[in-house]
Amino acid sequence: MNVVKWYDKHMSAKQRLSATVDATVLAAAQAAVSDGRAANVSAWVNEALHRQAEHDRRMKALDDFLDAYESEHGVITDEEIRAANHRLHARAVVVRGKPPVKRATRQRRAQGAR
Repeated sequence: MNVVKWYDKHMSAKQRLSATVDATVLAAAQAAVSDGRAANVSAWVNEALHRQAEHDRRMKALDDFLDAYESEHGVITDEEIRAANHRLHARAVVVRGKPPVKRATRQRRAQGAR
């Protein structure tokens, strides 16, 4: 396959982009290429743009879900969010490190240390 046909087949859906980025971001892209984690800076940027587009799509879907939920059930209050957080933390399983010490346990330890 000649170069022109290969280019047309593989690059026709792509568009050239000129962008100004922070020096640290460019350094990260260049490091990814040097480490073999990206074919080139363009591929690294393209993947980042894909991730951002997917993130934006998911956030829009979440916004739509919350709008529909709240229109049917009313606005979710701060107290409901705190209660849900409490239930989640109460069921959490610690897989690394030590589980958090409960407040009452801390108070007993403080009294015993005196």
